[in-house]
Amino acid sequence: MNDKPTNAKGGVSRREFVRMAGTASLAATAGVGLSSRLLGADAGGTDTIRMGLVGCGGRGTGAVCDCVSSSEGVEVVALGDLFEDKARKCLQNLQRKIPAEKMKVTADAVFWGFDAFQKVVDSKCNYVIFATPPHFRPQHLRAAVEAGKHAFVEKPVAVDAVGARHVIETGELARKKGVAIVTGTQKQHQAHYVEVMKRIHDGAIGDIVAAQCWFNTGGLWVIEKKPKMSDMEWQCRNWLYFTWLSGDHIVEQHIHNLDVIYWAVGELPRRVLGMGGRQVRTDPKYGNIFDHFAVEYEYASGIRMSSYCRQTPGCTGRVSERIVGTKGQAYLTGGVGIIEGENPYKYEGRNWNPQVQEHADMIASIRKNEPLNDARRIAESTLMAIAGRMSAYSGRELKWDWLANASKLDLRPPKYEFGPLPVEPVAVPGKTTLV
Repeated sequence: MNDKPTNAKGGVSRREFVRMAGTASLAATAGVGLSSRLLGADAGGTDTIRMGLVGCGGRGTGAVCDCVSSSEGVEVVALGDLFEDKARKCLQNLQRKIPAEKMKVTADAVFWGFDAFQKVVDSKCNYVIFATPPHFRPQHLRAAVEAGKHAFVEKPVAVDAVGARHVIETGELARKKGVAIVTGTQKQHQAHYVEVMKRIHDGAIGDIVAAQCWFNTGGLWVIEKKPKMSDMEWQCRNWLYFTWLSGDHIVEQHIHNLDVIYWAVGELPRRVLGMGGRQVRTDPKYGNIFDHFAVEYEYASGIRMSSYCRQTPGCTGRVSERIVGTKGQAYLTGGVGIIEGENPYKYEGRNWNPQVQEHADMIASIRKNEPLNDARRIAESTLMAIAGRMSAYSGRELKWDWLANASKLDLRPPKYEFGPLPVEPVAVPGKTTLV
């Protein structure tokens, strides 16, 4: 299995770019989204959001419900999935969960197949939610932006270097067209993360010198292959366990934590050295991904960040981030945000559901004609995760400049059709090559 990398250059410094991106998103959270919700007001304006969904699994169905509940003037008009059964099941679920006046999907606006995404984009929607396996997101996002549609895309946004670069280019196109791109890194819209991050950027913990992050959990669902399933169908239904579809769990899941560290530090690493393996999930039903990773990210400023992720039943879990500075440290989890040291702080305010808040913020930005655009930030956070995977798979240290600018890693299959698709072998450190 080959692996390659990517990066991008901007006019402002990385630190300033990430701070500005976070400030824009969180100005919406603290100033528009949260305050509007606290006042019981609409998140801005009355223009109707006509939503289409691509990717009708549990996350996609949940995202539609989150979006509808986030703001007034939202209705659902189209659904699409690779599989007919998932699209129809999603329609039935949404008809039960969403008020009839907001559920405007007609029989001819439910699509399936590899081209379902384009049919949704071409429908009457003006706001598309993409909750497909990560492999498909660069292509699907580009289609929406080219059509002038606002796009909410789940994280991560790519599984390889070529895809990440594509998303960065799409973000620039979206900026020119004036359409919004917001991603499912909901911590960027979660009140205690916002407040702690403001203080970090204001110097509450001094100069950052180190960081750690964790996404250590148990096992997840798995789909067994049935006799009538083609290779392509099985892999797409069981997508978590194939690198070409999910990026491996360091990319698909740990992206949340790596994105927080990028938000805090404000720069990208210059070197990445990782290790990992496949010790517990060895059955072929688990595809070709690893079950644990440990990665060190080294920054030009001298910061070193340690990253850990694991999906192993029966082991201690931890999902959190820690940022260490010269004057203190910040510790963040799903429900806790604290700073210890010279400027102690603990968030004790209300936390709205961030998976609802991210849609409220996006819709508010659209109605104010100030569309949020997460594309570059999330593409670079995704690249951080891809870099950790590539280093662990190969056993080699990576330089960011090579990853961001020279890697040709492209995990696309030879063709998109239901039929034979051999599973790539599990990576072997020291033998797997970098591309």
